[in-house]
Amino acid sequence: MLMCSAYNFYPRMIRVTWYRDGQKVTSDVSATEELADGDWYYQIHSHLEFTPKAGEKISCVVEHTSLKEPREFVWDSSMPKAERNKIAIGAAGLLLGLVVCAAGLLYYRKTSRG
Repeated sequence: MLMCSAYNFYPRMIRVTWYRDGQKVTSDVSATEELADGDWYYQIHSHLEFTPKAGEKISCVVEHTSLKEPREFVWDSSMPKAERNKIAIGAAGLLLGLVVCAAGLLYYRKTSRG
C-alpha cells in the first residue's frame, strides 16, 4: 500500500493521480475527501494498493492552483541505505555466531573424547 498525502493547501480543489509506467491507474485507488485543518488549509490522502513488479515505475502526481506545474513523486522501490546496512550487519553477526558455535562444538567434541 502506497500513500500520497498533500498538506497545507488552499483553496480546497486539488487533484491526486496515480500512474504506473506512465499509464493512469484507477483501480485499487482510494482517497480521503479534502480534510479541513481548521486554519483555512486542507489536507488529502490517497492510497494505492498494488503488488510491485521489477522495473515498474509508480508515481503520484499532485495538481493544485498554488503549484506552477504538477508535482510528480516517484516511488523508489530500492531499500534505503540505512536498511541495507542493518541487514548486512545482521548477516555478518549471524555468520560470526555460526563460526563461533562450530568452533565451540569442535572443541567440545575433541576434549570429550580424551
